Amino acid sequence: MRRSLVLLAIVAAVAVPGTASASTSIRYGVQDDAWIRYGPGTLAQRLDRLRSLGVELVRMNLVWSEVEPKPGVFDWSGYDTVLGGLHARGIEPVLTLVSTPRWANGGQSSNWAPTSGATFAAFAAAAAKHYPYVRRWLIWNEPNQRRWLRPTEPAVYVQKLLNPAYAAIHRVHPGALVAGGVTAPRAATGGVSPVAWIHGMAEAHAHLDAYAHNPYPLDPGETPTSGGCDHCATLTMATLPRLIADVRAAFGAKTRIWLSEYGYQTDPPDRLLGVPDATQARYLDEAALRAYLAPRVDMLVQYLVQDDSQLAGWQSGLMTASGARKPSYAAFQVPLVIEKRTASSLTLWGQIRPGTGKRQYQLEVLRDSAWEPLDGVELTGGRGFFVRTVAAAPQPSLFRVVEITRGLASATSQPVAG
Repeated sequence: MRRSLVLLAIVAAVAVPGTASASTSIRYGVQDDAWIRYGPGTLAQRLDRLRSLGVELVRMNLVWSEVEPKPGVFDWSGYDTVLGGLHARGIEPVLTLVSTPRWANGGQSSNWAPTSGATFAAFAAAAAKHYPYVRRWLIWNEPNQRRWLRPTEPAVYVQKLLNPAYAAIHRVHPGALVAGGVTAPRAATGGVSPVAWIHGMAEAHAHLDAYAHNPYPLDPGETPTSGGCDHCATLTMATLPRLIADVRAAFGAKTRIWLSEYGYQTDPPDRLLGVPDATQARYLDEAALRAYLAPRVDMLVQYLVQDDSQLAGWQSGLMTASGARKPSYAAFQVPLVIEKRTASSLTLWGQIRPGTGKRQYQLEVLRDSAWEPLDGVELTGGRGFFVRTVAAAPQPSLFRVVEITRGLASATSQPVAG
């Protein structure tokens, strides 16, 4: 039987510090609208692949200008089968409302805010009625950058988009969760930093259940836990504590946080901004643990499933443009990270993502070129998570977790100097 392997160079690997206030409600998902809607094979095959990956939620853009090309005329055909298929497979759809039709903004391009918030509220209400099984909604994407929203002002965003949609969706489904922000990690030309955007939204009296942010690294040398600028106006995964603190100060301690888009590009093919394939896989797992340990973080969304076929596009997929699996594909299925290290012990954190309920697994160690079990078969928690503490070996050791019941085979994570 083929089994799932995740390897760790125990002495050389980077440990991620733990905390007692983990977000045990966290869900891990993906966003790749183009691949899901138009990718290779049939839609059913693509959705089944997501389920076999262990994807718990899928973030997708619901494009207003596509769905409502004329006032009050709705065409949901581009989304019904996809969203219904996700729902039928137990994968939660998370919808982002974005892109203004020309009739609603005076003939401007789709990144211009609507002239009236009432038109956007009507669209949001219609979407909530049409998709009653969708519980989580995001309002716009990266509105703090000019390429996504003009005028690029927090007050415009709150008054014309967020607050009208929040009220409309909650009137249809009082139990829905609506996230605002969905900010980019930096301002870019003509934009507003996420730090200033958060404060501007608060001053404009934003209504939201969660604050969403896309905590991309700003350069290939930044890891999920180090390299970020904690005194700048940028917000990345490396400076996640600052995002949490700023959201708490602006919107209150009960506001949840959604990490709505995140990924590392790979080299090859991107020789300028990419990292090696094995590094991408390791960072994916370290980010998963960092989000899990962070208080009030409810989701982490991987972008993309498959690389863009054009080099000018985005190359952060779990598969190459030709469909070959990168090491990150297996890292997404079965993450394993050193959570804590002392002189005498190692605490390992991981998750078996595909499947439901408690999963069987076994820890093994490499001795004299052969894998040996450390102990018997163990069970994860109900959502596949496990935490194990083992004795630290005097020499560098490789550990792996073996998933017992499925024919998965994950790639090897590379040792890291540290």
